Amino acid sequence: MNKKYDVVIIGSGLGGLVSSIILAKEGYSVCVLEKNNQFGGNLQTFVREKTIFDTGIHYIGGLDEGQNLYNYFKYIGIMDDLKLKKMDEDAYDIISFDDDELEYPHAQGYENFVNQLLKFFPDEEESLKAYCQKLIDTCNNFPLYNLKAETEGYDSAVLSENAKEYIDSITQNPKLRAVLAGSNFLYAGIEDKSPFYVHALSVNSYMQSAWRCINGGSNITKQLIKQLKKYGGETYKYKEVTSFTSEDNRILSAKIKNGEEVFGDIFISNIEPKTTLKMVGEDKFRKSFYNRVQNLENVGSAFSLYILFKPQTFKYLNHNYYHFVSTDRVWKTMDHTAESWPEGFMASMNVTGKQDEWAESMTAITFMDFSEVEKWAHTHNTTAEEFDRGEEYEQFKKEKTEQFLKKIELKFPGIRDSIKSIYTSTPLSYRDYIGGQNGNLYGYVKDSNSPMKTYLAPKTKLDNLYLTGQSINMHGVLGVTIGAVVTCSEILGKEYLINKINSELNLG
Repeated sequence: MNKKYDVVIIGSGLGGLVSSIILAKEGYSVCVLEKNNQFGGNLQTFVREKTIFDTGIHYIGGLDEGQNLYNYFKYIGIMDDLKLKKMDEDAYDIISFDDDELEYPHAQGYENFVNQLLKFFPDEEESLKAYCQKLIDTCNNFPLYNLKAETEGYDSAVLSENAKEYIDSITQNPKLRAVLAGSNFLYAGIEDKSPFYVHALSVNSYMQSAWRCINGGSNITKQLIKQLKKYGGETYKYKEVTSFTSEDNRILSAKIKNGEEVFGDIFISNIEPKTTLKMVGEDKFRKSFYNRVQNLENVGSAFSLYILFKPQTFKYLNHNYYHFVSTDRVWKTMDHTAESWPEGFMASMNVTGKQDEWAESMTAITFMDFSEVEKWAHTHNTTAEEFDRGEEYEQFKKEKTEQFLKKIELKFPGIRDSIKSIYTSTPLSYRDYIGGQNGNLYGYVKDSNSPMKTYLAPKTKLDNLYLTGQSINMHGVLGVTIGAVVTCSEILGKEYLINKINSELNLG
């Protein structure tokens, strides 16, 4: 590792890696520093009993030729080498309820989306068409979503429209309301806060086209690092940045836990903004800004089961399930009691290169508040730094696994007979491996009541410090990729970068 680079990026999540490639392509010398033993942040995978599991990327949207994520991935050079499996075109997601044997599909393609749901809601054609048009119109308010140069500011009416209120306004049918909102786990939906634009940006690209990564999301990481190296960029593991040195409103260097120091002209932080600000120093920012960031509400965390099946016992399902105890709990799954938990969950299959009719594994995810694991918050356990949290923690996970499994059995009767083994992760696992405060899934809560309060600009008050990642702009693969473009456009020039991308893609 050299001592000096044009650009030093802290954290190798998707935002950091995309930023690194864009800038390396422009001729900057770039270095990416990662604290863990695996690059990729939410793209990380892990292996149990020779089976690959994803930590955060269960499916991706917008990857048909010419669609938005396809174009971004094409520009950074990874599209052609990704190994993907297209999900069921008539039902990439299925919404279901304990008290209803019917399964309600979310289908790929706007017309198909409407037609598949009309089978269940024959009187709701106008509502369904209005919903799809609203998704399109809302996404069009974000120019970078369609690779157009960003104009100054966003329409405040778009930012402040509430998701639940809009969905409720287009239909009086409580079941359809629940079905349209049913994948709100994608953004940890909160009924009185989640804006409709977050809903639209989260679900629209899947409706365009939905895909699984064969052998997990780390395949994306490998292609990103390959491209970065092609342009001369460097990546380093086990390099935990603990502080920065600064002078005259500029960052001079990043200090690493092992005593090393890396100097740079530009610094991009792909780690938690709250942590970044603390590392830089409270005195380097306006007090009001520093306090606002530190007081931002974290999105909730999760408890996950990673289920391994006995061979040829459980059929592979080419869609995800969002399952709830009832229609009236779709926006309330985070408000459970200890006894009612979990009130909803997502179930997603992992896909292999030799995928046939049988499933090898499944991941089931539900919300869990960090307070449930607070007593072990002082412990940190990763592959880079292993620590045994003790017998009480193991017992806690065992009890939660059994409680969760009982709920899963209501949706998939007999699944227990197919299970070979189960592994788990708690909010502590998400915190330690992904790096979000209290293991939050998607950064900070966005609030339709006060949209600008939760807005974070990629350019900080310091002359050469920038932010990227899921807390800037939007979360998710598409959101974070666009966020990296936003960050880099602050350095390279907004119109310049978008024009460069478009000309390289021959989009004009």
